[in-house]
Amino acid sequence: MNAAATSIHSLNWQDLGAELIFTQDISGKYLSFYWKFAPEYGLNPEQIIGHHWRDIFTPTDAESYQETLMQVVEKRRPQNFYCFFVWKEEALPFELSVTPILRSQSPITSVLVIGSLLDKNAIAKSPQSSQNSSQIIPEDNYQEFITQVARNIHRNPYQNLLSQISRTLRITLDAETIWQETARKLGQELGVSRVLMISCHPNTKVLKVETEYCKQPFKSLLRERLDTRREPYLQQALQTDEPIAIDCVETALFEQKSVLVVSAFYQNKRNALICLQQCDRYRHWNNVEIELMRELADLMGIAIAHANLYKQAKQASEEAAEASRLKSEFLAGTSHELRTPLNGIINFLKFILDDMADDPEEEREFVEQAHKSALHLLNLINDVLDLARIEAGKMEVNFVRFSLNNTFIDLDKKMRPLAEKQGLNFEIQLPETQESIFLYGSHQRLLQVLLNLVGNAIKFTHEGGVTIDVDITRKKVVVNDRECPGMARIRVADTGIGVPLDKQDTLFQKFAQVSGGRTRSYGGTGLGLSISQTLVELMGGKINFFSMGENLGSTVTFTVPLFEITSTG
Repeated sequence: MNAAATSIHSLNWQDLGAELIFTQDISGKYLSFYWKFAPEYGLNPEQIIGHHWRDIFTPTDAESYQETLMQVVEKRRPQNFYCFFVWKEEALPFELSVTPILRSQSPITSVLVIGSLLDKNAIAKSPQSSQNSSQIIPEDNYQEFITQVARNIHRNPYQNLLSQISRTLRITLDAETIWQETARKLGQELGVSRVLMISCHPNTKVLKVETEYCKQPFKSLLRERLDTRREPYLQQALQTDEPIAIDCVETALFEQKSVLVVSAFYQNKRNALICLQQCDRYRHWNNVEIELMRELADLMGIAIAHANLYKQAKQASEEAAEASRLKSEFLAGTSHELRTPLNGIINFLKFILDDMADDPEEEREFVEQAHKSALHLLNLINDVLDLARIEAGKMEVNFVRFSLNNTFIDLDKKMRPLAEKQGLNFEIQLPETQESIFLYGSHQRLLQVLLNLVGNAIKFTHEGGVTIDVDITRKKVVVNDRECPGMARIRVADTGIGVPLDKQDTLFQKFAQVSGGRTRSYGGTGLGLSISQTLVELMGGKINFFSMGENLGSTVTFTVPLFEITSTG
């Protein structure tokens, strides 16, 4: 051993102010050893010096420890990491700085290790290591080097945790994975009772727990909605950008005794709260833990925002693919629907032209069937043209004053014969009043909506009937820059085949039909409800569909603005 190496092993370690200092050769044998708290743990340095670390004062993660030593020797650069050493069956956590003992023109044969004992409650209880390179130390001034390292060893003991979470955030854009992995790692590393990952939206007083880490036997709060008025520390967290650390919670609705809450932001907008809860004891949150949460919140804010953007983009892509599929099915189905009445027109006219009718009565029947097919074809074409206008944003409504009673009269003329031909009851009920009801909108568009809805009701009903009724809500609304005295709510109810509960959300989608096999035999393009919804909304109203399920009938309600109600007396 040369003079420099000899001097470094014979230094008076107590004078350096470091808590733990020892040297080892590259095989792992302790060459010198000093630990300020050795007497408290019944440890005599003489028991260690000259022995290999595998025999005494042994790192629990031997492979990581040896790997770090070899990296230090090979790269000739210091490394900082964490390690548990076993003494008398107790695992003691240390923060360490390992530095090669450099010798001019000679291979490195030993290392200097400086460190400090960490609070067990503040780090993981499973041994892990992280290597963070620091600056190369001058070869000719060991005393200055040792003093400098001893002065700087008290860095953030959670850097390894932060690095792990950061890696997770970089490799996934799945929001649920981000929530879950962050909560789990925080809970395990910090030894808290709960970690709550809370979604946060502007102007809300109720916060939803998206994910949690929860120790037994404490109550799970997953999917709970936390009222900020009952949890003052959450309300406080929403009013500041800084972490909120409370060692003693005054109101403990969920058993928590100490809490630490931090907000995550993206582009100056709060998008999440991360809440640590200690339920089994009171806990003082130190500056290192608060700083950890501050840094973590910076990472989480960006990660959550990116995950949400990815989710929206993925959802939009899936919706676009589904819309494309539905449009393809619609075009295939519509081409069939168009050919059917057209073939009927051609065939019935050809029967007449070829004198295939046995008598004038049969010839008239052929004409009537051709006429019926022509009207059906016209309705199909009108639906397609209306859809084209809607897609182009050119569907318009001319707002005028018109009579609800007159609209119902026209509806009755067109739909009652069709209903009675199928053996169905058909009833239109007006409010029991002597007043005339005038609406604000378009008579033709309202009639189109009613024909669509009532036509569907008749088509999908085999027995029973169809009922149309209306009631009035007198509450002023503004529609098309005009103040209206209220709304008329029109209801179309049938006793038909109904709609399964899980299919009702798709009814108003363009090109969508509840079930191709179930409804295809009834004909039609499947555009009626979608077009009706657009027309109702253009007239300032809303439309809703309701069915208790298959074979339980259906009800569609929609609203139209009132113009006025006048007395007929």
